[in-house]
Amino acid sequence: MTTAPGSLSDRALELARLTLVRRVITAGAVVASALLQAFLIQAFVNPANLLPSGFTGIAVLIDRITALFGVRISTDLGMLALNIPLAFICWNRISKRFVFFSMMQVALSAAFLRVFDFQPLLDDQIMLVVFGGFISGLSIAIALKAGASTGGTDFISLLVANRTGKTIWGFIFASNCALLVVFGALFGWEHAAYSIVFQFIATKTIDSFYHRYDRVTLQITTRHADAVMDAYIASFQHGISCAEVIGGYSRQRMYLLHTVVSTYESEDIVRLVREVDPGAVINVFRTDNFVGGWWGGHVDEPVPTAVPDPAKLRAREAVRRSRQGLMQDDGR
Repeated sequence: MTTAPGSLSDRALELARLTLVRRVITAGAVVASALLQAFLIQAFVNPANLLPSGFTGIAVLIDRITALFGVRISTDLGMLALNIPLAFICWNRISKRFVFFSMMQVALSAAFLRVFDFQPLLDDQIMLVVFGGFISGLSIAIALKAGASTGGTDFISLLVANRTGKTIWGFIFASNCALLVVFGALFGWEHAAYSIVFQFIATKTIDSFYHRYDRVTLQITTRHADAVMDAYIASFQHGISCAEVIGGYSRQRMYLLHTVVSTYESEDIVRLVREVDPGAVINVFRTDNFVGGWWGGHVDEPVPTAVPDPAKLRAREAVRRSRQGLMQDDGR
């Protein structure tokens, strides 16, 4: 007896709603990310004399500068020393699960650097830069997609975003440029130039695999607006608006629903709408900027269907019942 692919995916999503399963997914991804990062530093960064971005780059730079004076602070110790104080600062200010699993990634990366001794697989500088940049971006994307991070600037950016609603990527970019200037002045501008290419490839790799903070607008044309909105509000945290329109071909009354969501959630929303109204027409387009209240979701949840906030279920249910009561009073 064979099992339909749809039922398998539904069963997988049901399992993914279990807290234990989600934590296992995150932990497994964190281990894979840490192992890749240790492999990257030993097999690509050190042989090619490259400088990664962020706190890992600072740790590598400290390692190489202190080695010049005979008192070496190794990369693994530098990573821990830089991230532990920041983790304490962020513990009560951002998601505790996010901080825990991010520090788990940092600690495992440091441990793997101590335990393993990966040898270079390539002896060509260009190949080390290209494939090293890809592996760097992949290791970071794996952690991010699972609801964790590689620490450092991710802690700072999330902390600032939660407090001010603004991003500091411009400041982080300027800091990385300053590190490259110091690195180039001490160890050669050729290596600094290679490091710029290395970091660029890593950034593009992250952009290719990780889209949680990208936003899209959904425009849904349907004849069953109430059913679609009830299902949407019961499952997702974002607001949705409804306007009455007239079909250009049929001249029949329809409804245009409008909502802005993250790309992380968009596929699940489209699937939900199609289940409620198979005839719905859905237009999805990118949103470059959004001004107003925004629920960013739990950053430490690896599965989109696990994101709705249980604390708000009761309030949403009360709103739904109130709306149904008003509809009955109106004779609808």
